Amino acid sequence: MSGNIELLSTTLAAAEAEDRAALIAYLPAGFPTVDGGIEAVKAVIAGGADVVEIGLPHSDPVLDGPVIQTADDIALRGGVRIADVMRTVREAYEATGVPILVMTYWNPIDRYGVERFTAELAEAGGAGCILPDLPVQESALWREHADKHGLATVFVVAPSSQDARLATITAAGSGFVYAASLMGVTGTRASVGAQAQELVGRTRATTDLPVCVGLGVSNAEQAAEVAGFADGVIVGSAFVKAMLDAPDEAAGLDAVRSLAGELAQGVRKR
Repeated sequence: MSGNIELLSTTLAAAEAEDRAALIAYLPAGFPTVDGGIEAVKAVIAGGADVVEIGLPHSDPVLDGPVIQTADDIALRGGVRIADVMRTVREAYEATGVPILVMTYWNPIDRYGVERFTAELAEAGGAGCILPDLPVQESALWREHADKHGLATVFVVAPSSQDARLATITAAGSGFVYAASLMGVTGTRASVGAQAQELVGRTRATTDLPVCVGLGVSNAEQAAEVAGFADGVIVGSAFVKAMLDAPDEAAGLDAVRSLAGELAQGVRKR
């Protein structure tokens, strides 16, 4: 079975045709439980998310801030496994038809086996992977298997990336480019800043892929700001915080559905 890279591309193109940015939501698998995590993904999609990233919880994250680390700890203590991540992708995709990616550090894939991971992700209906710590120059094996199985390879660029480096990264990627809005880890912030807009402009000069911005967006106003210059707005910590702050799982689902609705309106106000 082939993965859903084409669905990802057509979804992002459809948002562009509507003269808006796509809303991309991030939630970790297994949080607060595997079943609860699946319901949370369905809730953000019901609220208006166009694309969802499923985080593969990791004990030694390099990009994730304290909010997502807390959720990952809960998932890991609950015994979440890669099989649960694949189940989350499958059930969310089958229930909604929305493109679902996995965001993961390289070590779990390397231990699991690249061929096995890509084959299972494609079979589950996944659209691809975001790989924040896989160097492009070491990505040939991954890209070979991702291409074979119809999966996008999304690399992360940062404000520190030089123009020549940006060109190397974007030439190797597919699906979209993940532009980190600032140097640092994930988390909600008071402002997203001009660094992100400059990075999007420099990245666009090297590629025709959509450029989607993450790290720091937490409300409709920030979503509208980023939607003014990016093809997609990525929101993670705000959704996770809404779940963490809720008194129970049902309230958490209501909170992320509502937040997705607000953000979906925001990305339409570019």
